[in-house]
Amino acid sequence: MNQDRRTFIKSSGMTLTAAGAIGCGQSSFLSPNIHQASTPVSFKGPETSSIDLISHHLNRLTFGPRPGDYDRINALADNAEEAAALFVEEQLHPERIHDSEGERAVRRLTTLQLPKRALFEYKERHLLEELVSGTLLRATFSQRQLFEVMVEFWTDHFNIDPSKGDSKWLKTWDDREVIRAYALGDSGAARGKNPITSTLQLLGIENNQTEQKEFKFPDMLKASALSPAMLWYLDGRQNRKANDTDKPNENYARELLELHTLGVEGGYTQKDVMEVARCLTGWFVHGSNKSFKNGKVVFNKYQHDDGEKIVLGQKIPAGQGAKDLDSVLDIIGLHPSTARYISTKLCKKFISDEPSESVVEGVSKRFINSKGDIRETLRALFQSDDFRQERGTKFKRPFRFVISSLRATAAKTDGGKAINDFLLKMGHSPFNYPTPDGYPEEPEPWLGSLLWRWNFAHELAENRIHQTKINLDHLVRTAGSKETYASAILGRTVTAKEMQAFIASGSPLAAALSSPDFQYH
Repeated sequence: MNQDRRTFIKSSGMTLTAAGAIGCGQSSFLSPNIHQASTPVSFKGPETSSIDLISHHLNRLTFGPRPGDYDRINALADNAEEAAALFVEEQLHPERIHDSEGERAVRRLTTLQLPKRALFEYKERHLLEELVSGTLLRATFSQRQLFEVMVEFWTDHFNIDPSKGDSKWLKTWDDREVIRAYALGDSGAARGKNPITSTLQLLGIENNQTEQKEFKFPDMLKASALSPAMLWYLDGRQNRKANDTDKPNENYARELLELHTLGVEGGYTQKDVMEVARCLTGWFVHGSNKSFKNGKVVFNKYQHDDGEKIVLGQKIPAGQGAKDLDSVLDIIGLHPSTARYISTKLCKKFISDEPSESVVEGVSKRFINSKGDIRETLRALFQSDDFRQERGTKFKRPFRFVISSLRATAAKTDGGKAINDFLLKMGHSPFNYPTPDGYPEEPEPWLGSLLWRWNFAHELAENRIHQTKINLDHLVRTAGSKETYASAILGRTVTAKEMQAFIASGSPLAAALSSPDFQYH
């Protein structure tokens, strides 16, 4: 972020804050569907003038600290180094975290747990509303914060636009059984289930496993490849070769190589795309007109190109049938280009928009050595000097800005239409991106959302968002002072000049949430 842009953001933020702040209003009627996380009796927050190690870990591994989070992590050890390390290990094992708040927040959203066939009984608009609401509520209230951040990462990585075909119904299933089941390797254990079960059931195969298994990136890749929502979205279900005149549909094959594994500079050719497409012929999804088979994935050997193929220089023998899919994924799932591509994206997500060559190389090496273990890959990233040093430099995307605001204010919310409307205006509503590359991570596309950010901050501070409420007096009281609470919001102590500007605006909370530093994490 260059100085000119930062100056622009500072001037814009203070101008809008001064113009829009009018004080705290009265709350509107709230339904029983709203949820609120528990709040501490008292909290302090950071006491340093710059972002310290604990605030930095909270900023990057979560969607933003809640009141009391800093103090809880600080109390894990006698020094910040050990406390931060323990927090990382805690978050890398979501299956060990009791998440009653996150589970309670989405309990009323019944469609999130329905089997595929039952989803077709609902209007697609209702399914999308509950899916979006569940995403907002989990990000806001779940104690498995790194898990939710990784869910967002993989949702973009394996992006599916649910407006296409039967994806309208099947994206809910994909979110649960692909993205969430594999987000941190063995995260299915956090929900008391084995994520591989769903993939095997797609093909009518019984799963007799009794022990939890640790799943890695190649497992997630296969789950995505066989996801009925993905087969619909990228036309895999139309990839057939029933006779000599049929030409394979290359849509999914191209995105599999370019976006899901090797990356655009991963060393593959158009010939490789064509060969991969041949390997993936024959997979089909029963459509919504088949009431007893809705969303069922099947393999039709008579529509599969069973000849010999060569992918990235490796021969795939003829006569393998459905196993051609496994052969392709074996070649690309742990390919050095895949390791570098995934590691680069993770470094951009958690470190900086332009990560150093050395940190990408180190994370890539851990990815390869661990055979695509997501947890181990992240551990290498969080242990790097680059991660520890790059503090407060990542521009928040709108979703993170909104969620971090809700978390910082301990807001009660139903995570419903009123919140999502702001995200729509900012261009970052979940499951609303039309192309396979997913929402961009870099800051430039999001700079145009600043005005709506200021509007959201003021509406939140004044309790004008329907079905969302904050209690500012309580927060200041439990913090002990306005200055302490402002420090908890910014992740560092506020200066006297900043506090004076916040108070002079007429709405100190809105000013803090609109401040330039709160736009970064």
